[in-house]
Amino acid sequence: MGESALPRLAGETTSERPWPVRHLNPKIGDYVAKMPALWVEGQVLNLKKWNSLYFLTLRDTDLDMSINVTIPVATLQRALPEGQRVEDGTRLVLHAKPSFHTKRGSLGLQADDARLVGIGELLAQIERLKGVLAAEGLFAPERKRPLPFLPAVIGLVCAQQGEAEHDVVNNARARWPAVRFEIRRVTVQGPQAVPSVSAAVAELDKDPNVDVIVVARGGGSFEDLLPFSNEALVRAVAACRTPLVSAIGHEQDSPLLDLVADLRASTPTDAAKRVVPDVTEERRGLTQARTRIRQSVATILERERILLDALRTRPIMVNPIAMLDQRQLDIDSASDAARRAFGNLLTEQAARLGQLGAQVRALSPAATLDRGYAVVQTAAGAVLRDPAQVSDGEALRLRLARGELAATAGAPGTEY
Repeated sequence: MGESALPRLAGETTSERPWPVRHLNPKIGDYVAKMPALWVEGQVLNLKKWNSLYFLTLRDTDLDMSINVTIPVATLQRALPEGQRVEDGTRLVLHAKPSFHTKRGSLGLQADDARLVGIGELLAQIERLKGVLAAEGLFAPERKRPLPFLPAVIGLVCAQQGEAEHDVVNNARARWPAVRFEIRRVTVQGPQAVPSVSAAVAELDKDPNVDVIVVARGGGSFEDLLPFSNEALVRAVAACRTPLVSAIGHEQDSPLLDLVADLRASTPTDAAKRVVPDVTEERRGLTQARTRIRQSVATILERERILLDALRTRPIMVNPIAMLDQRQLDIDSASDAARRAFGNLLTEQAARLGQLGAQVRALSPAATLDRGYAVVQTAAGAVLRDPAQVSDGEALRLRLARGELAATAGAPGTEY
């Protein structure tokens, strides 16, 4: 197919009428050539010099992304202070224009100016990031998780070569010989430090046997410790569910990892002391505790023995019956008093009852009848007080002291 027969636009291509690579790459190159120049920041990787040009890879400081850059040697050297060199890990700000190499089909940057990111600017960037992360609550004390008292397995992230691993492992095992380690040896300096440490932390966090994680490094310069203030690494540690100890070993400048970690140790050796207890100290503590318990129990027992001795020497304990005898005397005396009082009461009440009986008898109609009187009643039992209450010839009842008589009412003066 001739060039003139090719589709004019990319949207017009089909599987039957595709663009060949030789046709596509120049079009991409033309498109990229229209892009304006820009300022871009990153870390230097794979720096190489060829004639009057430097070839390098500019890597993102947070993510695993990079782009190839060419820059004149003289341009880069002008950006550096006297006596300073560019090496892997150096952070640069470049003014560059995107370019597309049509033969290789690769995108790159052609730089014409450079700025070295100095310590002052790096400190300012860290302070700005510190403020952002603090506002999100990543450094809040309530997020800190307590370390286990006695971890069975410690996850250790350390350099592939260095003293940090030796300091942590040997000091921890000297304090508690049974402790075990899951060690991840990674790059802890330079452009690969952030992804390497982040991946190791994530791997140990997923291990259910790991009780605590220690990220250790034996100090270093400010530039060497920049990865431990990287936002990606700080957020990876914040997302970790396992308690984590930061042991970077740098007293002058505290990296942001110290702030997000659950515990900051001043050195790897200090981390070992903070993570596991000292078996000698624990045994001494147990011995002292047992001694104090024995002394306390002995003191309590002695105090109770003295109290029991004092109780046993009391008269009531020497002769318990004496108390009962006294109570028996009290009961007998009370019983006698109760009998006398009751007898007196009965006598008084009997006399009073006799008096009342005499009064009743004196007032009783029966007493009147005994003196020869009679009570006249009608047949219905009504007592007569007036002759007019009955008729002549009406039957009457005469109640005497010793019985009753029947009678008939008659007119006054009637003789029988």
